[in-house]
Amino acid sequence: MTADLLITNIGQLVTCASGGKPKRGAEMRDVRVIQDCAVAIAGGKFVGVGEREVVERQFSADEVFDADGRTVCPGFVDPHTHIVFAGDRLDEFELKIKGADYLEILAAGGGILSTVSKTREADEDELFEGGRRRLDQMLRCGTTTAEVKTGYGLDLETELKMLRVIERLDREHSVDLVPTFLPAHAVPSEFKDRGDDYVKLVCDEMLPAACEWHRASHFSGRVPFFIDVFAEKNAFDIEQTAKIFSAAAKLGFSLKAHVDEFTNLGGSSLAIEAGAVSIDHLDAISEKEIEILAASATIGVITPAVNFNFGSSRFADARKMIDSGCAVAIATDYNPGSAPCPSQPLAMAIACRYQNILPAEAFNAATVNAAHALGLGNVTGSVEVGKRADLLICECDDYRQMVYEFGGNLVKQTVKCGDMSEFC
Repeated sequence: MTADLLITNIGQLVTCASGGKPKRGAEMRDVRVIQDCAVAIAGGKFVGVGEREVVERQFSADEVFDADGRTVCPGFVDPHTHIVFAGDRLDEFELKIKGADYLEILAAGGGILSTVSKTREADEDELFEGGRRRLDQMLRCGTTTAEVKTGYGLDLETELKMLRVIERLDREHSVDLVPTFLPAHAVPSEFKDRGDDYVKLVCDEMLPAACEWHRASHFSGRVPFFIDVFAEKNAFDIEQTAKIFSAAAKLGFSLKAHVDEFTNLGGSSLAIEAGAVSIDHLDAISEKEIEILAASATIGVITPAVNFNFGSSRFADARKMIDSGCAVAIATDYNPGSAPCPSQPLAMAIACRYQNILPAEAFNAATVNAAHALGLGNVTGSVEVGKRADLLICECDDYRQMVYEFGGNLVKQTVKCGDMSEFC
């Protein structure tokens, strides 16, 4: 059989193969390593994966690449980012060092609202160029698929502007994107003390307009379209979150939720009951809610770079979640305020050290489970025949070195949809 590309002489292939489902419990400790192997790629998908002699006997190829004994693994999937925005939050970075916390900064009109002001003023080209630069950084660090949220507009015009930018980035950049509509990121200043009125606007006008945009976009029929809500003190309470979920579900949105980042409002239980594909952050999730999560199909997404950036010693109890049987994923939460971090390997390294998860668990969390957190578990996130051919060729001979080392970048080359043109 003929393939487009044959990558051979792979010293260690980390497949993260899962048989079409997210990994849980003891499964997360198994990354399905194959030694001395090869992969064959045709039409942008894996068509052969296995021992080198077997694959080389089955496939010839127009292009052959010698991995020279290096480790090869799936491209990373980042299931929670906010990379379309204008401006920066450097002043707030200094305020945090001096002791101000996130909710204090938000209550004073900073945080999300500061970025909202700058994003409203920016044109689409400016937002596109900023997003493109950030995606370049993510790709260099090994991310080949990512979710991108709106949420820095908080009015219909700017939220739709952000969606258009996300679509343009997906069309023009190598990283595959999944859009999430997040008008319920904060209550905008013009609705101060009128949160219920803003929720009504979201439900009655913004969600239908986003659905109309999506139907006409190139995302329609290709990837899920998510709605997200920040259920948190000084953001949206449980009743408001439930109203948005209900309105979104009637329009056909898939659901996500920011929950339990600072305070436990019951958002995890609400989101799981509503059928959320993922619940994200989870620093304050209760033991009972961990049990509910473990019994559900919802993916629990941890965001360790946020806690690291805050200088916090309080992290989501990922060890307990995994041991309880939850399907856990890792995200950078790349954003201008709480996590200016483009690197999944760094997020994984932090999770290993502060959340007591093993390197294998971190790999599964940042690949196949992260793909399931985007509804793409059958498309990407592992090296299996039929899946999209997204690979990383790493400058190491043991995958654990990718999270053992930190502060550098061991990704030598990215293979995106079978294209080896992406050098890092």
